[in-house]
Amino acid sequence: MKCIYCGCEDSKVLDSRSTEETNAIRRRRECTGCGKRYTTYETIETVPVLVVKKDGSRQPFNIEKIRSGMIKACEKRPVSIAQIDQMAEDIQKQVQNSLNQEVSSQEIGEMIMTKLKAVDEIAYVRFASVYRQFKDVTNFIKLITEM
Repeated sequence: MKCIYCGCEDSKVLDSRSTEETNAIRRRRECTGCGKRYTTYETIETVPVLVVKKDGSRQPFNIEKIRSGMIKACEKRPVSIAQIDQMAEDIQKQVQNSLNQEVSSQEIGEMIMTKLKAVDEIAYVRFASVYRQFKDVTNFIKLITEM
């Protein structure tokens, strides 16, 4: 961190605390060159991820869309909201940790189906039927026999 007074790149941290208003850490520093004190704020920088839809349009990644789709698939099933939240957060972490700025909606759909299949097979079939746009019963039968 460069000193704002003398430009020295060496300083020591005297005090660190979380700020209540923002998701940041306030650090009180002292320059080892000139001895003056100054305050810095450290925040986490996130790279926005865009979802590429089937029609080629792009929109910001939204965990709430994943969550609502999973809630619909798990309706009247023994899957708790806590489990749905955990699965949605896992998918969000997976997308953000990929370090790609764009992810296809197909990839996200596959991630959701993988999570649902591990938790509840009926919810998985429900989601897959909408996601894969089944037109008739033969698609259902094929999916179930693959399971």
